[in-house]
Amino acid sequence: MIQTFSPKQKQVLGWWRKGAFSEGLDAIICDGAVRSGKTLCLGLSFFLWAMARFQRQQFALCGKTKESIRRNLLFGVRPLLEELGFDWEEKVSRNWIKVRLGGMENTFYLFGGKDEGSASLIQGITLAGVLLDEVALMPRSFVEQACARCSVTGARFWFSCNPEGPGHWFYKEWICKAEERRALHLRFFMEDNPALSEETRQRYERAFQGAFYRRFVLGEWTAAEGLVYDFFDESLVREPPDGEAEEWVISCDYGTVNPTSMGLWGRYGGVWYRVKEYYYDAREEKRQQTDREYADRLGELAGGREIRAVVADPSAASFLEVLRREGWPVRKAKNDVLSGIRLTADALKNGKVVICSTCADAIREFGSYCWDLTDGDKDRVKKQFDHAMDEIRYFVATIVAGETGGFWAGVVERTQ
Repeated sequence: MIQTFSPKQKQVLGWWRKGAFSEGLDAIICDGAVRSGKTLCLGLSFFLWAMARFQRQQFALCGKTKESIRRNLLFGVRPLLEELGFDWEEKVSRNWIKVRLGGMENTFYLFGGKDEGSASLIQGITLAGVLLDEVALMPRSFVEQACARCSVTGARFWFSCNPEGPGHWFYKEWICKAEERRALHLRFFMEDNPALSEETRQRYERAFQGAFYRRFVLGEWTAAEGLVYDFFDESLVREPPDGEAEEWVISCDYGTVNPTSMGLWGRYGGVWYRVKEYYYDAREEKRQQTDREYADRLGELAGGREIRAVVADPSAASFLEVLRREGWPVRKAKNDVLSGIRLTADALKNGKVVICSTCADAIREFGSYCWDLTDGDKDRVKKQFDHAMDEIRYFVATIVAGETGGFWAGVVERTQ
């Protein structure tokens, strides 16, 4: 059982109570830094409010997926409610939970808002309240449909998220209009989570850079701009280590007209070095290569070494099939771009991966890989100078993150 709550968490727990200055408001928005304790206190407050104010009503718990709402919110809230004497009955196959205390009983339905089609899943239900965790990751159509279902007298909206860009629809329509929407807006920082140690807080602060530091540490809705890896310079480039590596992996970004990039990675003492590369630009060379030819180039890059895995673009189906038939240990890459960029930045800054001086094309791309600023609503990278960048991202997200427990898996879909 949690022994203490921070002042801001206590404000979330009591914002709806009689006598609170915010009692008459219609919504609460908790945004800000990662690991700042906003999800747990918001979820606990939501259940306490629902059980104190309503009897035999329906509520919605929404995440990007139903699995994420179970992991991010219910995993932490359920033990607290049970210690307080609440009875909890869950039907996983039907995606509902019944919560009881004394003679009170209410039903909570789980919904995933992962894409535009999700809005249809919540249509038709009548709700007394809705909690939307990671609301900035959900499409507007789903969020608006969920709010529209709250027609029971006294219904309220509960939102939590990490910041995105300042052009994001939720920022413009809810956070900038919080007073007009009759919403309490609370911005959280890591210091607002008493369960977070100073060591862990410093680790998270070191892990971010650029716009992501401002968003996930400072809690700002700020735009990504300039170079993606703006910290990368010659000081991070090393000579290839001497001797034989403990193991070898090859990463690939496959192109027909666009360039193909491959990197040979060797692990030395727990650090992965990109010791060698193959880079082919069909436009510049005025000749496209076949899958068979690229497989031969991969073999040359391997140079007779025993390769643990070939991590490749999952969309390159024909190339992957050629590699499999030749007996290469193919592994489809994890391809979430933003999560992969954060993982790669962390790995580079903390010395988990090193780019060697023998990788001239990768070093060149690090100096040209930029954010696309033409769409203020979403974070995108320019589809230029991104082939080695994609292939390095594949390697880090698929191999390095797996070795370190996937630290960043909790940033896009938070654990708290």
